[in-house]
Amino acid sequence: MAIDVQTIDVGGQSLRVAIKQGSKERPPLLLFNGIGANWELAEPFISALKATEAIIFDVPGVGGSPLPPSPYRPATIARLAARLMAQLGYVKVDVAGVSWGGGIAQEFAHQQVDICRRLVLAATAPGATMIPGRPAVLWKMVTPRRYLDAQFMQHVAPEIYGGAFRTDPTLILEHAKTMSGASRLGYLYQLLAMAGWSSLPWIWRLEQPTLILAGTDDPIVPTINGRIMARLMKNARLELIEDGHLFLLTRPTEVAQIVEDFLSE
Repeated sequence: MAIDVQTIDVGGQSLRVAIKQGSKERPPLLLFNGIGANWELAEPFISALKATEAIIFDVPGVGGSPLPPSPYRPATIARLAARLMAQLGYVKVDVAGVSWGGGIAQEFAHQQVDICRRLVLAATAPGATMIPGRPAVLWKMVTPRRYLDAQFMQHVAPEIYGGAFRTDPTLILEHAKTMSGASRLGYLYQLLAMAGWSSLPWIWRLEQPTLILAGTDDPIVPTINGRIMARLMKNARLELIEDGHLFLLTRPTEVAQIVEDFLSE
């Protein structure tokens, strides 16, 4: 199905929002993207969803959403997303978060209990208390250079993303062409948002059925983080994907099927 892209004002903040129409028999899937990622980077996964309606928006300072007036915290983006859902007329949603967006998804599930029905956490961790990847990899994530410099992206993608990016150069080229990414200040705001944030004090209280997806070759978020969350959460299960950090992009059809099976249980 076609993806409708529009700009919506939410409490004075302009958001670039993409909506893929789908079945009205269950709640839509609200997806929070990774750090610095414009919504188009998630398009392969969204398009692979067969029946699920999906909503994704560029976080302020990323892609087509202008910078907010000041830095923010994960709770701020969760509230912004809840207001967007209300404006769009959604009473219940399923929520998914990828990498950085996984922290926002956890915050949304914690904060918006009456709205969030199910939770999908992909290639993510419980925040500042995560088991980190190698320092050399994390250092390359500190700046948005890979979103601004295609040659740099080609150089570092195999090391930071792992999985299929290690063996297929065409994936790197396609990924680079799709990026419009964050401004430097927008990227800094995203980094600051997660500084010191952790879901560990309350993640064990989340009631939503949760699917945790982790790549077996993820240099950024080692698999152990998914195992920890699955052990801590009341109603969660872990599924391993034989790929790297960006398995939603490299294996969209397979992952979309896993997610839709979970959402329809």
